[in-house]
Amino acid sequence: MATNKRVFTLRLSDEIFDKIGVLATNEHRSMTNYIEYVLIQHLEQIEREYGKIETDEI
Repeated sequence: MATNKRVFTLRLSDEIFDKIGVLATNEHRSMTNYIEYVLIQHLEQIEREYGKIETDEI
């Protein structure tokens, strides 16, 4: 199944990596899926407070 998601490298300390791993496991998610979920939740919160974030998508 094709996806339009971009791939990038994220460097984390061992402590942060391990903590995210615990949270992801508790939510029955992969680490990647958990990080995406948390970022989406944060972006939605910011947009509720400050308005839509405009991007230069083509």
